[in-house]
Amino acid sequence: MSELEDSEVEFVSTGERLKRAREAKGLSLDDVARQTRIPIRHLQNIEMEDWDAMPAPTYAVGFARNYANAIGLDGAAIGVELRERIGGAVRTRAPAPEYYEQADPSRVPPRSLALAALIFAGLLIAGYFFWFSSWTGDSVPDLDVPANAAQPAPGGQAAPAPVEPQAAAGQPVTLTATGEVWLRVTDAEGGGELFAGLLGAGEVFAVPPAARRPVIRTGRPQMLRASIGGRDLGPLEPEERMIANVSLLPQDLAASIRPAPAPAPAPVPQ
Repeated sequence: MSELEDSEVEFVSTGERLKRAREAKGLSLDDVARQTRIPIRHLQNIEMEDWDAMPAPTYAVGFARNYANAIGLDGAAIGVELRERIGGAVRTRAPAPEYYEQADPSRVPPRSLALAALIFAGLLIAGYFFWFSSWTGDSVPDLDVPANAAQPAPGGQAAPAPVEPQAAAGQPVTLTATGEVWLRVTDAEGGGELFAGLLGAGEVFAVPPAARRPVIRTGRPQMLRASIGGRDLGPLEPEERMIANVSLLPQDLAASIRPAPAPAPAPVPQ
């Protein structure tokens, strides 16, 4: 092999190596997407090394590692390689310069006209809600819902009563995504990785019954609704934040996810 050929082999990109390994196994992107639950558009971005199109460097590293494992490559090595290249880097694509034309004062509408338009738009919205409530016979819904109010279960049903931890032990646990969310589930007692990848809205992950102490790590717990024995408990957390090493044992979930008590009814005037 010539010196030029050695140089070409040395500089084969990570994305190209993944693509060649996939094609060597006779797999399509659809096959890899079904196996890893990674959307095809992200797999394409990885092969083209279009890191700017990925949600974040952390997602890019995790997806590439799972992609590599699925086609028989060393996922850990691929992850380390990409983390060194893009793991902590900010987007590298330079923003295109923007040019602004100085506004012509004669073309700018007066402030009073803009304020009148805003007030008119507000009156239109208020009129719509008034018409809608009159037509349906219902009052206009209150948009200021308290943050700790109990949320209805899927299908419009009222939220079920809380599951007691003692009764939850041994029941199957499932997580249902209400939006796109990345999660990693491991068995903290030596069982290794149970799942790592992206779930789309409506997709479900069932915790393996053999897992001794399953724990979860995710940055969007509000997008995962937990169920124990088919009974919906609501989201893991009410707000978006990073959680790690949160137990998925049924008794622990039943103890940690407690729906807010319903407000007492107002007294009826005598």
